[in-house]
Amino acid sequence: MSCKNDKKILDSLADYNNAMEEKGYHFGDKLNLPQEVTENAESISISFGDKETSDLTIDPKFFAYGDNEVTFNIKTKGGEILNQDATINVFTKNPEANIPFEIVAEYPHDPNNFVEGFLMEGNTIYESDGLEKASQLIKYTLGSTAPAQTEKQPTDIFSEGIAIAGDKIYQLTYQNKIGFVYDKNTLKKISEFPLPNEFGEGWGLTYHGKNLIADTGSNKLYFLDVNNPSKVVKTVSVGGNKEIYNQINELEYHNGFIYANIWHQPYILKINPQTGETVGKFDFTKITGAYTQNNSEHVLNGIAFKGDHMLVTGKNWSKIYEVAIK
Repeated sequence: MSCKNDKKILDSLADYNNAMEEKGYHFGDKLNLPQEVTENAESISISFGDKETSDLTIDPKFFAYGDNEVTFNIKTKGGEILNQDATINVFTKNPEANIPFEIVAEYPHDPNNFVEGFLMEGNTIYESDGLEKASQLIKYTLGSTAPAQTEKQPTDIFSEGIAIAGDKIYQLTYQNKIGFVYDKNTLKKISEFPLPNEFGEGWGLTYHGKNLIADTGSNKLYFLDVNNPSKVVKTVSVGGNKEIYNQINELEYHNGFIYANIWHQPYILKINPQTGETVGKFDFTKITGAYTQNNSEHVLNGIAFKGDHMLVTGKNWSKIYEVAIK
């Protein structure tokens, strides 16, 4: 009877978790496990790698926004130990606002540039372009496509996101496992650093006045020590109300929020960096379609700010769009 009972418990738990995976949870929610499980269990706990809790509540001490890979551990009244892996999705309580905008100007952009990092200071655009044998760091005046300065990368380097902190530019690489530091004025390389051990790849990068903030193509934001960018200070997971925003890419910090695009999607998210909650979303479908219809890799991937207006561009785009946020 024990084996049959164990199977019933596990089947019932699997059905419950599968049903809840799409619906998801919010912080503070209780896991209302089926009677088949609770009535036959002496104890139930959930483990997350090296952490474990028997409190069946969605507690931010253990759970993060997005998908949480966990294991249920059940000790039955018959003395059996049962384990089952599951995914627990945690969503934000409030829906993202759809943020209206208007395109107020267009500027030329070099369509040969596979944009991976993009920001503006004064009237100068700083841009990191990717791909092996084509990676470079450039600066140019908005409205011109001719770089005032160019720093070519070694042929094996695939450049990614950039951020300015003081008089330095920090740059990630895709799979080379290193980052670079440049003099902002000359674009000459000052030093390099190993990417943090937590990084499989380097994607987007920005600076919020204290820490560099990076992503690696997941829904996690990594806050890095600006004086030692190999060191992760803290991690914040980004959450949506009904969606898991994996593959967050280019980042830009502006007036207390992080703006991030999602790889291969026409959206830019407005994120609270303290909590990871996505509070708003821009839909740039009308712009992106003209570029992605001929090449699916020519995606939105450049966010900068010109005052309170947003500048938007992408990989191999021929234009930079100035957007007034309504």
